[in-house]
Amino acid sequence: MSWYYMVLLFALIVLSFSAVLVFIRIIVGPSLPDRVIAFDLIGTITIGMIALYSLITGLTSYLDAAIILSLILFLGAVAFAYYMKKSHKAKK
Repeated sequence: MSWYYMVLLFALIVLSFSAVLVFIRIIVGPSLPDRVIAFDLIGTITIGMIALYSLITGLTSYLDAAIILSLILFLGAVAFAYYMKKSHKAKK
């Protein structure tokens, strides 16, 4: 096993550990925006894991899934910002 694969596997382990910490933030998060940001971070970590897996296996077809996931996460963040803006105006 070369150093290249060892570094990629170490990066996958670190991303997995960070995903566990973010899941804790989703459970403990004191407010809704904290939970939404943590959910968005889970998606970003997943994109990173897909990219690393694509490097390990040498199959670039996984990157298509990562691109689609990033577009869905972007639209979700925009929708949440729109929701927060609407709910803030309704309180006034």
